[in-house]
Amino acid sequence: MIELRTGTRIWIAAGVTDMRRGFDGLSAQVQTVLEQQPFSGHVFVFRGRRGDIVKLLWWDGDGLCLFSKRLERGRFIWPKAESGTVSLSRAQLSMLLEGIDWRRPERTFTPQIAV
Repeated sequence: MIELRTGTRIWIAAGVTDMRRGFDGLSAQVQTVLEQQPFSGHVFVFRGRRGDIVKLLWWDGDGLCLFSKRLERGRFIWPKAESGTVSLSRAQLSMLLEGIDWRRPERTFTPQIAV
């Protein structure tokens, strides 16, 4: 579990990323392609071509952290854009990592009159 400080932004790198990249390759992509600072404390999320693996790059104040998740079934929902970034909330990141469509979450229950 990662504890994100208040004000931490979560950025999805649109398009496809080479999942063979590690700390250095993803940091370089954050700087050159996304034009952000990898040591800013923000979270950067990358997805591979098949869509079943994501990597998160995050500076926790002491060092870079690289998290990876592979879905056994299904694909991670990703924006249609081929380049740039998309900002997510913490709740949307949680849904993304669970394989839920974070773009259109649907409630399963609509509250009725309470009387």
